[in-house]
Amino acid sequence: MGEHGGGLAGVRLDNLAATVVRALVRRSPELDPAQLDDVWLGNANGAGEDNRDVARMAVLLTDLPPSVPGVTVNRLCGSGLEALIGAARAVESGNATTVIAGGVESMSRSPWLLQKPSVGFPRGHETLHSTTLGWRMVNPRMSPACTPVLRPHGTVTAGNSSPLNDGAARCSSARKRPAAVPARSHSRASPAAP
Repeated sequence: MGEHGGGLAGVRLDNLAATVVRALVRRSPELDPAQLDDVWLGNANGAGEDNRDVARMAVLLTDLPPSVPGVTVNRLCGSGLEALIGAARAVESGNATTVIAGGVESMSRSPWLLQKPSVGFPRGHETLHSTTLGWRMVNPRMSPACTPVLRPHGTVTAGNSSPLNDGAARCSSARKRPAAVPARSHSRASPAAP
């Protein structure tokens, strides 16, 4: 919805999520906020101001009762969609009646990480890792066939972070023909559209 370093770059991620949640509740005057069963938000980074559970932070920053829970899910570029699916499943199964779901991300505000040293007072240089995009601090035991295709500046595109296009597809024995997944999804969605 925006661009790196764009107009929303100065807005904390938890405040951005809270603004949207607050606006949704205000636009629904028939909704009793105390009856809200959950807030589901997708968030791929989770390394900075989103505070690991940005959905819960958004609830606490709004006028919602603090008894309303929040859950944050991470499926990288599909995190917002995963939150919608999880919320829909909760409603469909009868575990919830009223849920807010969506996604929130801010690559502009993603922090730099410094790994904890394995020993106290280490000597030598340490490496800062950008959390903006891409894999970082990859487990050295990871098979080279499973690592994502990195762009020259170290980022991974949405297609390369999914099992449909990168090394994860080469590692997966369950998906022999990954192109069939989006084709099947599209064929099912077309007839369902009004």
